[in-house]
Amino acid sequence: MQEKERKDRKINLVVRTNIRKALKGKIENVAEEVEEALNEKCHELLEKGIERAKLNQRKTLQARDL
Repeated sequence: MQEKERKDRKINLVVRTNIRKALKGKIENVAEEVEEALNEKCHELLEKGIERAKLNQRKTLQARDL
């Protein structure tokens, strides 16, 4: 795998089995795209948090940045 391809791929932050556990008894099935969408939202949230931390001249991401 080339270096650029590795940078473009995002680490999966969301575990499908945990989504199903969290929704157990609330809905029968969860589509695979739900995991993908949640993972994308997590990455977006982290990127925004990183920007906010940097704007506040911090090197540490904190909960309030999210």
